Amino acid sequence: MEYYDYIIVGAGSAGCVLANRLSVDKRTRILVIEAGGDDRATIINMPSALSIPMNTARFNWGFITEPEPHLDSRAMNLPRGKGLGGSSSINGMCYVRGNPMDYELWSDHGATSWNWANVLPYFQRLESATDAGQLRGRSGPVSVIRGREANPLYHAFVSAGEQAGYARSANMNDLQHEGFGPMEMTVKKGERCSAAVAYLRPAMARGNVRVITHAHTTRILFEGPKAIGVEYEHKGKLIQVHAPEVILSAGSIMSPVVLKRSGIGPRAELQQAGIDVIHDLPGVGENLMDHLELYVQQECTQPISLYPHMGLFGKALIGLRWLLKRDGLGATNHFEAGGNIRSRAGISYPDIQFHFLPLAISYDGKSLAKGHGFQVHVGTKRSKSRGWVRLDKTNPRNAPRVQFNYMSHEDDWLEMRACVRLTREIFRQPAIAAYAGRELAPGPDCESDEQLDQFIKDKVESAYHPCGTCRMGTDVQAVVDPLTLRVHGLDGLRVVDSSIMPQATAGDLNAPTLMLAERAADLILENSQPTAEQAPMMLDPEWNSSQRGNVISQDLSGTDTGALFDQERYLTGGRTYV
Repeated sequence: MEYYDYIIVGAGSAGCVLANRLSVDKRTRILVIEAGGDDRATIINMPSALSIPMNTARFNWGFITEPEPHLDSRAMNLPRGKGLGGSSSINGMCYVRGNPMDYELWSDHGATSWNWANVLPYFQRLESATDAGQLRGRSGPVSVIRGREANPLYHAFVSAGEQAGYARSANMNDLQHEGFGPMEMTVKKGERCSAAVAYLRPAMARGNVRVITHAHTTRILFEGPKAIGVEYEHKGKLIQVHAPEVILSAGSIMSPVVLKRSGIGPRAELQQAGIDVIHDLPGVGENLMDHLELYVQQECTQPISLYPHMGLFGKALIGLRWLLKRDGLGATNHFEAGGNIRSRAGISYPDIQFHFLPLAISYDGKSLAKGHGFQVHVGTKRSKSRGWVRLDKTNPRNAPRVQFNYMSHEDDWLEMRACVRLTREIFRQPAIAAYAGRELAPGPDCESDEQLDQFIKDKVESAYHPCGTCRMGTDVQAVVDPLTLRVHGLDGLRVVDSSIMPQATAGDLNAPTLMLAERAADLILENSQPTAEQAPMMLDPEWNSSQRGNVISQDLSGTDTGALFDQERYLTGGRTYV
């Protein structure tokens, strides 16, 4: 029987962080169990090749949702990282902290002590940011850089946002999140800086972290209410390992699945699947959230887009330069400008995000417009729809059933229509209208609510940001305690990954997941960073009466942000959300 101090299930973003931070004391023995394989490959290392690993079975589990009832029964792709680094090895590398108010909202939803002043020091600890800013980290393991922004379309897009009446942000990860400005990416010396690169490999070099790949966790082992170890399958054999602390970091889809296969979850579902109930916990696998996005695409009238580089010869030149120098168009994710705005008056902080791309192409690279073009990936960040992750009751070891219930709340339709209409307005501004030809998508004939709704049903895609299925909190539906991250009612078992987020943040989720795991490691070691003395939260003072403003000046530091949320409450599924 093998014994460790910690067993970490999953070598994704959170698991890599934990392996690193918990192994600083070399007397501590850690086992990391990963169902996928090694992550080392050129298609992962090269930033501009991001669509390739996402479409490669070696690196992507390739989940598919149940037919989504509000999207004409479309089954949606749900890529999840398969291998060391998890989804940080196949994502778009966008580094977005989210809005400071996101973490006030976490606290408001029951995640006690996860407010902005408490989490800011962990963002700073993980970052090695090259951009100037008073709230940034400079010496962390994750390299955070800006692109060169050499293409004039990036600057035209940001200027168009300003011309439309929105704020300009010098850096959306620093003082001011709302507005238009440059985006950042997790790239180091021209290569993807995944969680495996930044955290896991340095941890393995210490000699006290063992990583087993191609090992499928079958269940968590218990003695009464205490977790004592893990059973996993490796090379056709079932193996049991023991530890006083088991940390589940398998992600928002698989963490609830592992819990349920271990007898922890809703009693009725477990019984239907023939699983003995160890602990009836109704919230496991519920509260599933995601970000949806649309492509609003425009023809470019000047030959300055990335289109000429999309042929075989152009790609070969990019690849050759990258292989030789680790620079050029191969060293960027091409999302070098973006924006965050509010969909309407009465929304206190941004709920719409833009990623600008000087090319008209789908995120997975499968669809390319025939000619020069540009686009934004635009979508809402606080959808009110909630879904679930459930076992296949015919065989719990099969891939889980996943349904997001996308667009099941009427406000989601208001906000998605706003995404299209507000983008069109920005594209009509002089700064970018000089480059804009005909609209490629949705197209000039898509104007009415009914036409836009059908476009949404046909074309909306996941931004691949699932979260919330083992959320923090103290109510009956909560799964983990926010102060310890232990599963309610059990000892020796914690969950640390994006599944514990009580609310999706206003942006890409990898940076918040890294932060969450950084802070979790300190909570486990009972050695937390002090609260930030300066943690400003900027807000448009006219938010309640105006949808946009070019001066974001009101600092909410030290105020009762819960009172702000009280002004924009709504009910979903019997619980109150903002």
